[in-house]
Amino acid sequence: MKKKRVIIVTDGDEYAHRAIEQVAHQIGGRCISQSQGNPTLLTGEEIVHLILQTPYDPVFVMFDDCGYIGEGRGEQALIHVAKDQRIDVLGVIAVASKSSQMEWTKVDVCVNRDGDITPYGVDKDGFEEVELGRLNGDTVYCLDRLNIPIVVGIGDIGKMGHIDDYKKGAPITKKAVNLILERSGNQWSNS
Repeated sequence: MKKKRVIIVTDGDEYAHRAIEQVAHQIGGRCISQSQGNPTLLTGEEIVHLILQTPYDPVFVMFDDCGYIGEGRGEQALIHVAKDQRIDVLGVIAVASKSSQMEWTKVDVCVNRDGDITPYGVDKDGFEEVELGRLNGDTVYCLDRLNIPIVVGIGDIGKMGHIDDYKKGAPITKKAVNLILERSGNQWSNS
């Protein structure tokens, strides 16, 4: 059986959902709408079932811990999906947040609010931080322990002062997705 190709997104609010749906539609993929939630409500097993039912490629899945410190429901589900042998995780869009108790992850690159690729982390508004290859976020605690081909950091999806609004085509999110697709070696005609 051919593995289902998945892009993981570490945010699950309504703004992220609209932006991810917009970008997925643009490239011919599909967003698992039921994975939306703040926090994630579905289990990893339930999300894998939905991924395997989807005829589109790639499949976008959202995970959110709602600020829970450590391994919350969103991260537990994310780990389950990433480790499932039927899933091929192409990459992760790691979303910056401003939690009271900061969690962080290593990132390969980030896309700032101007759409520029940078080795520096970015904050929730998409502005560059001072640390190289590091992003503070909510549902990112587990990413360093997983075998992910590329982790792309980004500000708050669908927001960043309306720069990434889905009505504008979510251009910052789309840039992050294109980086993941390019790194995966696959060509999508609509991207």
